[in-house]
Amino acid sequence: MASISIPKQSLSLLPPTNQRMIPPSQPLQILPRSLHSQFYGLRLSKPSSNPRLSTLNPRTTICGKVSKGDVPPAFTLKDQDGKNFSLSKYKGKPVVLYFYPADETPGCTKQACAFRDSYEKFKKAGAEVVGISGDDPESHKNFAKKYRLPFTLLSDEGNKVRKQWGVPSDLFGTLPGRQTYVIDKKGVVQLIYNNQFQPEKHVGETLKLLQSL
Repeated sequence: MASISIPKQSLSLLPPTNQRMIPPSQPLQILPRSLHSQFYGLRLSKPSSNPRLSTLNPRTTICGKVSKGDVPPAFTLKDQDGKNFSLSKYKGKPVVLYFYPADETPGCTKQACAFRDSYEKFKKAGAEVVGISGDDPESHKNFAKKYRLPFTLLSDEGNKVRKQWGVPSDLFGTLPGRQTYVIDKKGVVQLIYNNQFQPEKHVGETLKLLQSL
């Protein structure tokens, strides 16, 4: 059988066996409030041990701990004016409570402006609109002023209420979920709508339900 010899010089071109491997692809993480990217508040960060991202279906609906038919946990948070707010303030009225990732990100701005543009329709249906994210009251105040938002924004610093309600995260936990709840006048959840990448659809889905109540 014929044999093949490899010149010793060519062996020096091979990489050493103890060479460090290139770290895996970087995962997506949330930008700080002052450094939002142009893609729904995401950026690349330092490598971590998180699993690689797979293809996600943006239309997938994920239910959290609060389910349809539940009376959700009560809470008290600061609004954009630094005042305490509780859901009991709107007792006897339908409430549209929407959790969103962060102020000033493109998707969240589109969603807030869509609620603003349809605000009179919500009022006509007798409902109140309330937005909630982990931003502080000062951020909410600037956000509401810049885009002339006529509804309440609540500061859930530390995401305590988000966790209590079981709002799911997206992209393997790197992106706070975008989830909307419609609560009827008796305080019972009638709709849970989750759609991270089509924020304007939250408005149409909630109005459709409110008009049928």
